Amino acid sequence: MGLLVSCLGACSGSGAGLDSNGQPLSGTNSGNTGAPVPLSADFDAIQANVFTPICSVCHVGATAPQGLMLDAAHSYSLLVGIPSTEVPSILRVKPGDAANSYLVQKLEGHAAVGGQMPLGQTPLPATTIAFIVQWITDGAQAGAAASAMRATFRITSRAPQDGDVLAVAPALIVLGFSRELDSTRADAQAMRLERVDSGDGSEPAVVVALEIVVPDANPRALLLRPRLPLLPGHYRLLLSGHPGAALSSRDGLPLTDVPGDASGDRIISQFTVAATP
Repeated sequence: MGLLVSCLGACSGSGAGLDSNGQPLSGTNSGNTGAPVPLSADFDAIQANVFTPICSVCHVGATAPQGLMLDAAHSYSLLVGIPSTEVPSILRVKPGDAANSYLVQKLEGHAAVGGQMPLGQTPLPATTIAFIVQWITDGAQAGAAASAMRATFRITSRAPQDGDVLAVAPALIVLGFSRELDSTRADAQAMRLERVDSGDGSEPAVVVALEIVVPDANPRALLLRPRLPLLPGHYRLLLSGHPGAALSSRDGLPLTDVPGDASGDRIISQFTVAATP
């Protein structure tokens, strides 16, 4: 999954987020009041105590290893129901099945690829991992902060993010939404990825073939997998705004936060794949 392939690890053992005994430092709540969030088998508590202070030191923005951003805005959409990039047959988090969740395998140190996370640091205490295991066993539900956004149907996260310059072409593009998607509308009519040019304006825009999936384990995520590796150049992801073709939520709500252009299309993000060094 590239999941913590550095999360907890690629920062060369800084130990950020852990105290002298290897215990996570107490997190603070998402409302920024400064009040501590006790660690428990709840996504918001795990985010505040583990993902934010430990993982997102490295796993943030365009340079996040494997495109896995573990800040509060992205982590749920990029973990739950999403295939690992290291072992694609295993989900990063498989709701109800902690033993077969790559996150747990990496934290416990028995994944098929790589070492125990945090790499080169004191492993997370068994009690901390137990809370993560229990959260997954209980169904890996989103926290209260994510639930509060469900009043409207909108995009909550993008990976890659708009404006990113990526040294490595993403194998998977992920969009997170505030409500569950109508999977019957998630097809090539509803969205497309275009390679705008090669970087020097010498090539016309071309549509990139995509495999489009709404994962059963997380119907608020949309997975777009390019059928061929992305070449260096500039890309834009568009959603259709035309009636009958546009994405909608499972309960029929249209997207409300992305205005369409003159053609009715909505540019969701634009990113660049840099030339190979």
